[in-house]
Amino acid sequence: MLEISPEKIAHIIIRAREYDSGVNAWAHSGHRKGHGTQTELSEFIASLNEDEQASLVAVMWIGRDTFGPEDLAEAIETAKVERSSPTEDYLMGEPQLADYLEAGMDA
Repeated sequence: MLEISPEKIAHIIIRAREYDSGVNAWAHSGHRKGHGTQTELSEFIASLNEDEQASLVAVMWIGRDTFGPEDLAEAIETAKVERSSPTEDYLMGEPQLADYLEAGMDA
């Protein structure tokens, strides 16, 4: 069972999409629109408790087919055990974060 609310995941998906569009706009225009969104998103993920962060990582893994939806409990446990860097750094380094979270929630 997920230990994070769908509303929090939806918030992260929206912010990640804003960040992606800001980064793409910045790359083409020379402006750093995405920086504030990146900071806000990173701080939001960092503010989640360990169980919420592990669930978030598990949903992302399911979305990119690292785990199947039926393996949610195993994915959450793996996220807790294998955590080696701050969750926000790990997730922010994933270029398709919003897509993977969305696919994971659909699954």
